[in-house]
Amino acid sequence: MSFKRNGFSLIEVMVSLVILVIGLIGIFNLHLVAKKGSFESFQQTQASYYANDIINRMRINSSQLASYAGTYTGTSITSAKACDVIVGANTTCTNIETRNWDLFQWERAFSGVNEISSDNNNVGGLDSATACIRVVGTDVTVVMTWKGVRATSDGTETKSSFVKSCGSSSDRRRALDVDTAIIR
Repeated sequence: MSFKRNGFSLIEVMVSLVILVIGLIGIFNLHLVAKKGSFESFQQTQASYYANDIINRMRINSSQLASYAGTYTGTSITSAKACDVIVGANTTCTNIETRNWDLFQWERAFSGVNEISSDNNNVGGLDSATACIRVVGTDVTVVMTWKGVRATSDGTETKSSFVKSCGSSSDRRRALDVDTAIIR
């Protein structure tokens, strides 16, 4: 009597399913790591944008350069006179009012106040952001710190004491510092 096999045994099917499940778990974990890395990269890009935004505002209002210096957490400037130039509007602002308006708009942007979700949460900006500006003559340093997704190391370990003093020390702190000169 000869037995002919015309299919798969239950053990072969189970082994194939285990291999398939292990592969799918690996792909799922890869997807999670890629999403976290993508978000970290997005936050870095946003921090760069916000640092350059305030530098450009400082260049336009360079007579007030020294008074831009300080530490900002998103709530430092509570209100300011609107100094945006609108076609047909007749708004005249002093340099001091322009500086206050610049800082007000900048803080609202990096703290995410300008973008609100349907459940009234700030969804734009950086997570737990702190910004520091130092002005020495015409040399300007802008530091943006925020809370990253993953715990790695403090993003200011190899930086200067000014950068280290900006924001709260943490294994999730990320930092971007920009040094430039603004000629008046």
